[in-house]
Amino acid sequence: MKLRKAGIILKHGSAKPRKVGEDLINWLKTRGIDTVLDKVDKDLDILIILGGDGTLLHVADKASRYEIPVMGINLGGLGFLTAVSAKERFEALELLLAGKMSVEKRMLLKTRLIGDSDDSKYPMDYQYALNDVVISKGNIDQLVKLRTWSDHEFITTYTADGLIFSTPTGSTAYNLSAGGPVVQPNLPCILVTPICPFMLESRPVLLSPEVTLITQLAGKADNVKVIVDGRFAWKMEENAKLEVKTARKPLYLVSMPKKGYFEILRNKLNWGGTGNKIPKLPQ
Repeated sequence: MKLRKAGIILKHGSAKPRKVGEDLINWLKTRGIDTVLDKVDKDLDILIILGGDGTLLHVADKASRYEIPVMGINLGGLGFLTAVSAKERFEALELLLAGKMSVEKRMLLKTRLIGDSDDSKYPMDYQYALNDVVISKGNIDQLVKLRTWSDHEFITTYTADGLIFSTPTGSTAYNLSAGGPVVQPNLPCILVTPICPFMLESRPVLLSPEVTLITQLAGKADNVKVIVDGRFAWKMEENAKLEVKTARKPLYLVSMPKKGYFEILRNKLNWGGTGNKIPKLPQ
């Protein structure tokens, strides 16, 4: 990959990302590559994230909009998205310059809250999610009822603590904690997962990425929030409807070659315990 200009995004509130960032700036400078800090501009050839998945989520929208490949160097916790470890950073950059890094397309969701035709207090602009769009109840002593449609077909009315609309990338985030399935990132679909549903028959569903999902409160509820990739977006009221669909542009995520998805799951989620040998495929 030909690199002329790289953007470096730092996790705030920690000294380590800034120190690693300074080392990367010097390393890139010796190879004739300009750098900018904490900016996402359309003229960037690569965006390097120094932090955890949360740091990457904050810039995923702009990176996808400008079609800038993103490489995440994990200086945080689990790091499903920032899958390059700190000790691998220079090796990863060498492989990137040699054109040997893998680049995956990760779908995003776009969502907006729509009010009544005469109600202008709801913003009509879309917000974008690499992981998930979550409807969350505000009070511990209430359940919310959410009527939900896939295109023009009614799915059901969920009675639950909330509802998660997730991408395959986000299947290992809140969706997993709520009992939803793990989905390979290259499988195009939208997951709909109720949070602690009142009826156990309310199960997660996988839907085509082509559908438009609409959900609306079936009755009054207090302090119901819409959270987009962990950030508060809107307060949802009875007459509003939430629209969720697949975004037109994906995120281009750079990852280490030969580091498989299930290897990452085994390491991050401790599948099968630690220290177990990987069996060879039978011939």
